Amino acid sequence: ITQVPSGKYYVSVVCTDIEIQPLNKTNTNVGIDLGIKELATLSDNTKYENKHYLKNSLKRFELLHKRLTRKPKGSQNRNKARIKLAKLYEKITNQRQDYLQKVTTKIVKKYDIICIEDLKISNMLKNHKLAQAISDCGWYTFTEMLKYKCNWYGKQLIKVPTFYASSQLCSNCGYKNENVKDLKVRIWTCPVCNEVHDRDINASKNILQKGLEILNNN
Repeated sequence: ITQVPSGKYYVSVVCTDIEIQPLNKTNTNVGIDLGIKELATLSDNTKYENKHYLKNSLKRFELLHKRLTRKPKGSQNRNKARIKLAKLYEKITNQRQDYLQKVTTKIVKKYDIICIEDLKISNMLKNHKLAQAISDCGWYTFTEMLKYKCNWYGKQLIKVPTFYASSQLCSNCGYKNENVKDLKVRIWTCPVCNEVHDRDINASKNILQKGLEILNNN
């Protein structure tokens, strides 16, 4: 039994004799590009929006935090203010967890091989301009959920190397466009094959191709 900062109690029960049945094969594979505007862009053009749960509650969060800091330490009013803040944080966390659970379950049910970039999220969080947005997305949790669900249900998760230039390569002909390093470039046309690319969809297609290449070479 554990008590969380909001004051709620939770009971944890360990089950060791549960057998999880593998999901049926779909013979469909997918590449996933993680982002801030869109949580996940898939190589079949599917996009899952980022709900921005923290961002949408930020003003309320800051207000409750300010009220907390103004209460005398050790007072009953400070404890009440602390619980209000903890309840809001818990709500944000639960909303994000619920959304990520639903999205990752849907993906694992639909695809047999799932390829995703091996992002060094802890290093990315050192960028203070992006840290809050990245945390709000829940990339780490998203990836971990895919990992254990693939393990449960007999699917495969392939991680593509961190510095693979998925956004810069034309997924149609392989041409590398250095200009796409600029994050403002959202749509671009390959000068070699004239293929028009949505930045994120193109990246997810390249991630799929690279992931399958890694799988075939192992």
